[in-house]
Amino acid sequence: MTDPSPQDPSPQRAAYTVVGGGAIGGTLAFALARAGHPVTVVDTDPAHVAAIRTAGLVVQHGDTRTGVPVAATTPDEFDGTLGRVLLAVKAHATETAIAWIAPRLAPDGCVVSLQNGFNEDLIARHVGAERTVAAFVNIFADVIEPGVILDGGAGALVVGEPDGAPVSARVRSLVSDLRSWGPAVASDNVEGYLWAKAGFGAMLAATALADAPMADLIDRHRTAMAGLTGEVFAVSDRLGVTLEAFDAFDPRPLRPGADPVEREAAFDRLTSWLRTQTKDRSGIWRDLAVRRRPVEATTHYTGVFGHAAREGLPTTLLRTVMDGLLELEGAPDRMSEARLEELDRLAEPVIPGRLPGADQAEAVRGWLDGHREEMVADLAAYTSRGSAGDDPAELDACLGWLRGWLDRRLGAPDAEEILPRADVGDILVRRYPARDATPEDTRPVLLLGHYDTVWPTGTLDDWPFLREGDHISGPGVFDMKAGLVQAVWALRALDALGLPRPACTLMLNGDEETGSLGSHEAVVEESRGSRLALVFEAAADGAIKTARKGVGLFTVTVTGKEAHAGLDPAAGASAVEELAHQILRLARLRDVEAGTSLNVGVVEGGTRSNVTAGRAVGRIDVRVASAAEQERVTEALAALRPVDPRTRVEIGGDWNRPVFERTEQVAAYAELAIRCAALLGEDLRETSVGGASDGNFVVAAGTPVLDGIGAVGSGAHARSENTSVSGMVARSALAATVLLALA
Repeated sequence: MTDPSPQDPSPQRAAYTVVGGGAIGGTLAFALARAGHPVTVVDTDPAHVAAIRTAGLVVQHGDTRTGVPVAATTPDEFDGTLGRVLLAVKAHATETAIAWIAPRLAPDGCVVSLQNGFNEDLIARHVGAERTVAAFVNIFADVIEPGVILDGGAGALVVGEPDGAPVSARVRSLVSDLRSWGPAVASDNVEGYLWAKAGFGAMLAATALADAPMADLIDRHRTAMAGLTGEVFAVSDRLGVTLEAFDAFDPRPLRPGADPVEREAAFDRLTSWLRTQTKDRSGIWRDLAVRRRPVEATTHYTGVFGHAAREGLPTTLLRTVMDGLLELEGAPDRMSEARLEELDRLAEPVIPGRLPGADQAEAVRGWLDGHREEMVADLAAYTSRGSAGDDPAELDACLGWLRGWLDRRLGAPDAEEILPRADVGDILVRRYPARDATPEDTRPVLLLGHYDTVWPTGTLDDWPFLREGDHISGPGVFDMKAGLVQAVWALRALDALGLPRPACTLMLNGDEETGSLGSHEAVVEESRGSRLALVFEAAADGAIKTARKGVGLFTVTVTGKEAHAGLDPAAGASAVEELAHQILRLARLRDVEAGTSLNVGVVEGGTRSNVTAGRAVGRIDVRVASAAEQERVTEALAALRPVDPRTRVEIGGDWNRPVFERTEQVAAYAELAIRCAALLGEDLRETSVGGASDGNFVVAAGTPVLDGIGAVGSGAHARSENTSVSGMVARSALAATVLLALA
């Protein structure tokens, strides 16, 4: 059979080939054919194809059946060229289907991915990005017998170019045709819809673990459903995706840290809408219970699991659902609501400590707001003390001032230790006892920071501390002098209000900006006896940092053989040329999707232009987001061998900081901070960043960390460095409320 291709189109209506004539493909093929488009359905089910040939493609709505004539064929029978292709096969069949499509697709044809999951990249690998169209589809329909589709009610359909490209003419044309089905729209953020559906789909997948209507199961197991969407949306948030609402599903109240009241309202709207749909069970349930065939949902989430692993994000609930679906394949009699009850138990967040009352949080915020001018004065005095990381004398003087200031603000500690360090700033450790606290865990909370800055001695001469209204600027105010001021005033607020706080250990080092080479062992040792480390490094656009990349600092040194480049060019072996080969090899170690960057930032070598270089050195900065990537890069560096056997290649250096991964403990404390912020009227986010801190050492040693709880502002290491008075009050109140919760 020949496809009605671009070479033989209808004068008024574009021709379409629908590959996969099931629920989605069949619904859209019916609508297009009824609107006058030449349509061919290609499906691997011979019975389905035969029924369509005999009676047309039939859609049942209620008790009424309507058929339209549609050409139908199996892939083996098809003989022709493909133009506009609507790909609607199951996700796990994408590879096979697109391999069949690719050699038949016309140069000006395109493939629209009308599927569940994230399949555009796979399609583009076969037919090219220029012939790939992204789409999001949420159509409630089912194949109830060969050739017959049950219309499940209204849905949603969004079409756009891949990777967020602007809406094109072909997308507008496709949408115009697809409106023969219903409310199709064009968008430059199809990815936002696909990630939103990944969250919604996770809930529908979970309902297939039991034999009951979707709406009822979602309604009865909101804890599990919120946990599932939270896992998916934590990944999309980390990737910077802007989620889009569709039908009655609004993803925003189901993101991690969302307002519980808004979340309940979102569930109310969703379950009410689901109860209006003709289809009350998911297609996944039907695959298990009726068709007795493998489900495709486990394929949908392969990419989600991959991204989560690279970002260090937990997916306990999502994996439990997928494992449960696999167990039910061939055994639908084992469906049970008890599986969802177990999900509820897994989803119940284990939040450390106990949230304080809203009145206590408000009292803390009010007290600090009343002392904002004193906080600013402290920051001004602190900033006016230079603390260049390469000036031991200046660091020593700054630390002396800090000790006096801490005595004035917090009184004498229970104990103080000065850990001397040669050529860098000494380490200060001060221990403050618990106050009226009854914590389950009596280990102290480590308040971790550094007092060195990147600013050279003398910077204050032409760039002093400056306050203009709410705006504060000056060397080190953002990284991280305001953070220390906020930590101290958080403790002052709790003491002044007579509120309890846990035992706290304040630890400040003077070489963080140069890699903590002289202090990281002491930091790790102190952290091992701590319950939690609050790292008062600056926030990332207001967000706390729950994952950081590991950092490697390496050198590649090439030894060659010198010779006169003009008189005897064959006698030499150029170290510079060999280094160039090695740099190209090193570049191949980058993996953007895995979060691995590699930069050869400094290159030096040779002596004169007429001398074959005998030595060359490249200095390498590597950032990795997972321990697995760190191991891969380590092995690749060790395996480097010279291209020119007359040269020698050596790798020096090491990993400066380990990967800071978002462990379950880190996630639990992040949730605590988010809830504490909500008590203060703040919407706190968490994020992953490429830069490292001393928190990397602490997490790798097994102690959970809340990082980036310090200053709100921008411009770290730049002359634009700034923070704000209001930000100091807000973040000091957040630190105080977290400590109160832990008491």
